[in-house]
Amino acid sequence: MLVVKKFGGTSVANKERIFNVAKRCIEDYKKGNDVVVVLSAMGKYTDELVDMAQDITPKPPKREMDMLFTIGEQMSVALMAMALNHLGVPAVSLNAFQVTMHTTSAYGNARLKRIDTERLRTELESRKIVVVTGFQGINKYDDYTTLGRGGSDTTAVALAAALRADACEIYTDVDGIYTADPRLVPTARKLKEITYDEMLDLATLGAGVLHNRSVEMAKKYGVTLVVRSSLNNEEGTVVKEDVNVERMLVSGVALDRKADRVAIVGLKDEPGIAFKVFDCLARKNINVDVILQSIGRDGTKDISFTVDDEDIEETMATLQENKSRLAFDRIESETKIAKLSIVGAGMMSNPGVAARMFETLYNANVNINMISTSEIRITVLIEESQGERAIKAVHDAFGLAD
Repeated sequence: MLVVKKFGGTSVANKERIFNVAKRCIEDYKKGNDVVVVLSAMGKYTDELVDMAQDITPKPPKREMDMLFTIGEQMSVALMAMALNHLGVPAVSLNAFQVTMHTTSAYGNARLKRIDTERLRTELESRKIVVVTGFQGINKYDDYTTLGRGGSDTTAVALAAALRADACEIYTDVDGIYTADPRLVPTARKLKEITYDEMLDLATLGAGVLHNRSVEMAKKYGVTLVVRSSLNNEEGTVVKEDVNVERMLVSGVALDRKADRVAIVGLKDEPGIAFKVFDCLARKNINVDVILQSIGRDGTKDISFTVDDEDIEETMATLQENKSRLAFDRIESETKIAKLSIVGAGMMSNPGVAARMFETLYNANVNINMISTSEIRITVLIEESQGERAIKAVHDAFGLAD
């Protein structure tokens, strides 16, 4: 049996936790399993690297940031391999070059293209625990790239798919997927199972336990994920195609406070204008969400959408650069907003879910700025200051409390 185990930064934040993780990996190894371990940078080390870079320049080149960021994971895997060897189990650490993990060339937000497994299989055949850097890859120029926020999850799923692993376990500082962030909603309860589609929406909409790209990849390649805590032995949450339990009306509520709204005012009301707008942004690898287009009048229309707060400056600059092509009157941005979303496969067969959500927000005196829906989710834009009050009210209204 081959097991891929991914541990986040808090799980390897210090010597004690490194040895705790090492012992957990050895338990699987001693059962006769092959073990591949994927690690993030220790604790808040990535944040420290960002501070170092910004102390040099407020706008460091993305290529050099990727070069800098890879230090964190290399430190983690080397120390972990040392700990495993110290405990009497042969182990080897490998970085993106040594595996090799091939990616696109989008520095800071690259996508994995393929993984060479020959070195990995050779090390596993010699009965070593293989400890691999998460979050990083190499592009066609032989430069380091990073996979964006939460990219170590994606590395783990990609390795599990490439190696045809029997299990892919994601260890974090919480013991599973909850109906809401328990730090915001103390009454949130842990889910035993959740579908890929539900988890993908929750991850995209602000539930930070799993990276959305990792869930997308797990669904594509049929990799069953288990999310559990590295600090205890509690059963976690299984993420898979179908769940055995009866589907709840709503599986979870997510609050994303890292979204900014952009409004493009006075666009020509003609075919192809929306394509032109979002093509400009796509060429810069800027993801957009919650799109709202106004009804055209007097030959013009407005388009509003949200982007991640890390992309707001580049979004505004890109739109200004293309003003002559897009021919808009002006662009506006708003940063003090939040996305509140409910997600659940049960919503497809139950009318009235949106009405209940909107009534709950009305009763909580929360104003809705924009609305976006799909078959299994409803997202609203609200003022950031009302976020916590809103998520607690909606969570309770749908009977998700423990």
